Amino acid sequence: MGEHAFLNAEYLRAKPSLLVSRAMEAFVTLGISLALGLLIGLQRERTEARLGGIRTFPLISVFGTVCAMLAADFGWGVLVVGFLTAFGVLAVSNFLHVHSEAPAPEPGQTTEVAALLTFALGAYLVNGQRSVAFVAAGVMVVLLHLKEPMHRFVATMGERDMRAVMQFTVITLIILPVLPDRSYGPYNVLNPYDIWRMVVLIVSISLFGYVIYKICGATAGNVLGGILGGLISSTATTVSYSRRSKEAPQPHNSVLFVILVASTVAYGRVLIEIAAVAPGKLPLLAFPLATMLGWMVLLSFALYWIYRGQTNGNMPEPSNPAELKGAFVFGAIYALMIFAIGAAREQFPPSALYGIAVASGLTDMDAITLSTARLVEQQRLDPTHGWRLILTASLANLVFKAGVAFLLGGARLGVRLLLIFAVAIAGGLAIMLFWPGSLS
Repeated sequence: MGEHAFLNAEYLRAKPSLLVSRAMEAFVTLGISLALGLLIGLQRERTEARLGGIRTFPLISVFGTVCAMLAADFGWGVLVVGFLTAFGVLAVSNFLHVHSEAPAPEPGQTTEVAALLTFALGAYLVNGQRSVAFVAAGVMVVLLHLKEPMHRFVATMGERDMRAVMQFTVITLIILPVLPDRSYGPYNVLNPYDIWRMVVLIVSISLFGYVIYKICGATAGNVLGGILGGLISSTATTVSYSRRSKEAPQPHNSVLFVILVASTVAYGRVLIEIAAVAPGKLPLLAFPLATMLGWMVLLSFALYWIYRGQTNGNMPEPSNPAELKGAFVFGAIYALMIFAIGAAREQFPPSALYGIAVASGLTDMDAITLSTARLVEQQRLDPTHGWRLILTASLANLVFKAGVAFLLGGARLGVRLLLIFAVAIAGGLAIMLFWPGSLS
């Protein structure tokens, strides 16, 4: 009895502090719910939504939170009744609006769905992860705010764009899951699942740039044109702009600037690829390549300063980056590169790897970047050799693009681009020679 009395006394002394703690937690949850509702309501108020705005949405969110709190004590039926009540109010409001004499010109059911999701977010805050609620609310507000650009994007989509979406679906959701995740071949480096995963990564990056192009349009300007060109394909951008330069010889300065910006962004693309496939080795591989990126950025700013006012123009429409043929070709090139590097590493001295890097980098940097980074991540290749191989391929790619400009854009464009790239290549060679760390 004495022991039980002691425990009861301790509980009674602890109970007030426990109640205060629970009350504070409840107030914090209600405050967060109110803030998220205000954020969503602010966006809806700006669009003059007929069903609610800056006041209605916070009330809906807090209503969801209170229902979830009551459900913790009285059962989940309270939450279900609360949701049905919110749904009923929205349905009645929508019914009255449809049968009114002067309906508002707002099409669709976006506000109604946003209101229901706001109720759900308010309820989720009680027992869920707040970070998830923050992200969900942020995504919802961004989607609501991007109504015009998204509608404009859909309106500009043609049959080729829909084909790109469907082909990306095939590449990502149909082919990838059925491939075996095991290594084959004499050097145990050919993994079908891993190879196609690299295809999905490259197509995703290129498709992202293509979607941004479709949203912004061809008149986005040459700064954005170069950035998008680097995301989609810096080599393809060089081909497109070089041809345009020959057709209209005046905008040489604009063409030079776009090609340089695209080639600069290509180094950022390389860093993204390394981060995706070799996150554990990212610091060892990224810093020298990031230095090269910084050097290219300086050259781009210098060229912009020299040709300021002469770098305006339209971006040629890029090709569909999700073509199945191109995906299969890249997969074959990536498999060939990773096999060649594995074989050269086993059969030849390290210097042979640089010949492979030069040959691969002439037309494409993605395959050599991904294959090298993957081998470094698997500890089959030293990071010191890894980043040098990638940088070597990138310098070879600059030479190749200068040759493309010479052949497709004429001698004047080719020579000027080669002079610019010569400065870039000199910086790359300096990084390779003087970067700390020995070649082993």
